[in-house]
Amino acid sequence: MPAKVSNIFDPRPESEVGEQIFPLIKTSDICLESIVSHGQSTEEGFWYDQPGAEWVLLTHGNATLKFEEEEIVELRSGDCLLIPAHAKHRVESCSGDARWLALHFR
Repeated sequence: MPAKVSNIFDPRPESEVGEQIFPLIKTSDICLESIVSHGQSTEEGFWYDQPGAEWVLLTHGNATLKFEEEEIVELRSGDCLLIPAHAKHRVESCSGDARWLALHFR
């Protein structure tokens, strides 16, 4: 089988309405996604509480994450962060050009 080349910047959003998630790899143990944000923040009062760990890389733009313990994490292009399982968090803000890689794993 010939190797298939892909590019994480290829998924181009058709519009700037809503955040868009493009699955890149999905197995029973991992899920790698490319995420394009357009300045969206997490809905007020909602906290992500994921059963597995998540590693995120902000490939473009900037973002602010807030953890339930009131910790604020500022990210800029190139920054990455490991979010442990069940660490309640939310996106407080992000730039209109924010792009992410998110790796979910057990």
